[in-house]
Amino acid sequence: MGWFLNLVRPKVKSINDSAMPENLWQACKSCNEMIFMKEWDASLWVCPSCGFHERIGAKKRIEILADGNNIDWINLSFGKDDPLKFEDSRSYKDRLKEAREKTGLKDAVLAATLKFGENKAVVFAMDFSFIGGSMGANVGAAFEKCVKTALSKNIPLVAVTASGGARMQEGLISLMQMPKTAMACQLMRDRGIPYIVILTDPTTGGVLASFAMLGDITIAEPNALLGFTGPRVIEQTMGIKLPEGFQRSEFQLKHGFVDYIVHRSELNQELEKIIKILNHKRKR
Repeated sequence: MGWFLNLVRPKVKSINDSAMPENLWQACKSCNEMIFMKEWDASLWVCPSCGFHERIGAKKRIEILADGNNIDWINLSFGKDDPLKFEDSRSYKDRLKEAREKTGLKDAVLAATLKFGENKAVVFAMDFSFIGGSMGANVGAAFEKCVKTALSKNIPLVAVTASGGARMQEGLISLMQMPKTAMACQLMRDRGIPYIVILTDPTTGGVLASFAMLGDITIAEPNALLGFTGPRVIEQTMGIKLPEGFQRSEFQLKHGFVDYIVHRSELNQELEKIIKILNHKRKR
């Protein structure tokens, strides 16, 4: 069985062998190609066959951007849980508990200071697997802390977004994070410190309508869904058929919504180049 698994990609979802290790293969969600997990990890969760970029968590994102260099994690202190005592079909506290057990995160964001070539930058990375990467008070506070860290160290800020928008369980408190984060971005601009945004799948709602679209440079990963309201809602509301690829990175690039699209494997080198250029420009 060993030689077979090493030489032949299966055309079925599984092989009936109790001795075979679990999670040996990963199926691409786009082309259904079966990929060795070692190859999947080596390709940074990008399908070698069709180029589909699978969603990744905040920790893995920062590790990829670190590219083997030291990661100086930023301690994010979060406030009180469930400020509104919110309940729908379940309590917000239960949802938070489940998300924390599932992801190992305190909320939908991690942050660190990384080195890109000879220059350092603060990296703010969102995690869609934590309640859809939604932005509540903790995410807003984390972004604010990252801005303050970048300002105090006089280094650029890189925000990697992945979110369904505002966190409904925090009501108006979540909506207030939009002007809060926008004001923080203005502080960066006032000081002339570069702010770079990497839009990943998906970036929607209040996150897109605030700090995700306020960068000096806006990069997108291939085929990421980027929009304030999802295409299905737009079609149902307006009664129209939207064009193919609507709100995907390539569509948004064509219409001036993003500056350019970068493959995941090239993001580290691209950031190194951008940060070097922008730092040189502001030191002139």
